[in-house]
Amino acid sequence: MNAYAPILVLGALGAGFAIFSVVMATLIGPKRYNRAKLEAYECGIEPTPTPAGGGRFPIKYYLTAMLFIIFDIEIVFLYPWAVSFDALGLFGLVEMLLFVLTVFVAYAYVWRRGGLDWD
Repeated sequence: MNAYAPILVLGALGAGFAIFSVVMATLIGPKRYNRAKLEAYECGIEPTPTPAGGGRFPIKYYLTAMLFIIFDIEIVFLYPWAVSFDALGLFGLVEMLLFVLTVFVAYAYVWRRGGLDWD
């Protein structure tokens, strides 16, 4: 249990700070609401009404989201490998090179197909 005590303390401090910040913002923050403040933030552009079933998103939106997930997962696998690099030896190095090569091939394919060009 002693090994997990710093993690639990840090989690409690983070949660406490988050709760404290939200409570203090509601108590101390300004309470002058107007129509502009209650609208969704749209970068200064008036929002346009959407159809009843929702609007259609361009496919580039989904491709960008999938690319983000792929590279985010790659980092999740790279971090533990880097921490235990000495213990894995040559086998770990070869396996990670194969993994990174596989991800790079997918990246090159998307780049070649124009998935990274935003129009």
